[in-house]
Amino acid sequence: MANPFKQRLLRDEPVVVLNPDHPSPALTEFLGRLGIDGVFIDCEHGTASIQTVQDMCRAARAAGLQSIVRPEANLDHLLTRYLDAGAGGLIVPHVDDADGARSIVAAVRRARPQNHEDTVVVAMIESLEAVANLDAIVAVEGVDAFFMGPNDLSHSMGLNGQTHHPDVKRLVLDCAAKIRAAGKVPGTLVTRDTVAAFVRGGCRFLYEHANNFLVTGANDFRHIMKESNT
Repeated sequence: MANPFKQRLLRDEPVVVLNPDHPSPALTEFLGRLGIDGVFIDCEHGTASIQTVQDMCRAARAAGLQSIVRPEANLDHLLTRYLDAGAGGLIVPHVDDADGARSIVAAVRRARPQNHEDTVVVAMIESLEAVANLDAIVAVEGVDAFFMGPNDLSHSMGLNGQTHHPDVKRLVLDCAAKIRAAGKVPGTLVTRDTVAAFVRGGCRFLYEHANNFLVTGANDFRHIMKESNT
């Protein structure tokens, strides 16, 4: 296996994947200067066209970053399309059972029969149904990480959009412990305020948004200006 991103996961080292939040190859390439490990190209909730995805994946390769595309759904033709466009990996939404996880692995192996082992495969756990089926899902071979999506989990729990609710955080950490006990890699969405707790809880695939970096930087800048003017 030649993929250093996957090797880091196998060594139980955290990897940071940043969503550019804007369909921009130039921004994707710039992110390579920030010391992160990969870019998350979102086609489920984002606006990137297939051509833009291809350009962003190319920019990620130029910057030495792992590119991971989230397709609109776990459909074979979509997974194949993004792999054909140059995606270095897939993070697939709404994997509710073992059959869903197996279908991802099968699609990747069909699309890349010679080098599927270098392709990053991540299954998203986003519902109480998926949580109930977690033991069977994590038993599927060929998935590199299992990602708990707190937003959709919160909706499934009746806590609509409360991604930082204590019950949501507790469920994510409980799932992370189960995944680690099975010898697999857990991951989730993090912020600067939650990343330490989730890393301590065993999460190794860490996902954050570039827009949050911008907001933090802008707030710090305004604070410095205000302090300097008093």
